[in-house]
Amino acid sequence: MTDSASERPHSPSWAYTFGRMALAPLARAVYRPRVEGKNNIPRDGAVIFASNHLSVIDSFAIPIAAAPRPVHFLAKSEYFEGPGFGGWLSKTFFTAIGAVPVRRGAGQAAMDALERQKEILASGAAVALHPEGTRSRDGRLYKGRTGIAYLALETGAPVVPIGLIGTDKVMPVGAKMPSFRERVVVKFGEPLDLSHHGPATSGRARRTATDEIMSAIHALSGQELAGTYNELPAQGAVEKIKRALPHERK
Repeated sequence: MTDSASERPHSPSWAYTFGRMALAPLARAVYRPRVEGKNNIPRDGAVIFASNHLSVIDSFAIPIAAAPRPVHFLAKSEYFEGPGFGGWLSKTFFTAIGAVPVRRGAGQAAMDALERQKEILASGAAVALHPEGTRSRDGRLYKGRTGIAYLALETGAPVVPIGLIGTDKVMPVGAKMPSFRERVVVKFGEPLDLSHHGPATSGRARRTATDEIMSAIHALSGQELAGTYNELPAQGAVEKIKRALPHERK
């Protein structure tokens, strides 16, 4: 990982400071988000924000609603590594909205992402995650993957559940430009202490803790429950067999 990718996320850069001063007020003026339960956001210390995932703008809506508390989320390292002016502009924009670069994928890449999030929390900062993994294309709430519970149980950080409403109407799947007619609602729930579920090394503890998080998100968002994981159709016989076998979704 490059030096820029390993910068301390809790030390705000000029781009992040600019984003909070310029982009956030502009977004609030345009979309008039209604924020509920903001008093549930811890003023300091490590915290994990866990929300449903309806649109590409979800990762922008959360930091705006949580202000002045800085919030960081992972973004593909490619956004920070492009050449020329376009690459600089992309890096500056994603830094301004609190994104932290990470190489995504399975195996070592997944472990690196987890370690990056642990580093952010160890610094006393906040991270935002979507336990469903990918956007819901039908508006339903899918089962959460247990990586978020591992992170919470391993670090001891409380989890603040979030219910996002309306982001899918502002920026529907496939849309190239956002709508300026819709209003977003962001609901923050009470912080969850998940330590009673057991250690992070326990698969059962991770599963039950994740289910508690998703139940809290459901209470806030009011979505229909899908009862399954949000996955793209399996490609090939091997992938279909792997998905048919019982295993823990990270």
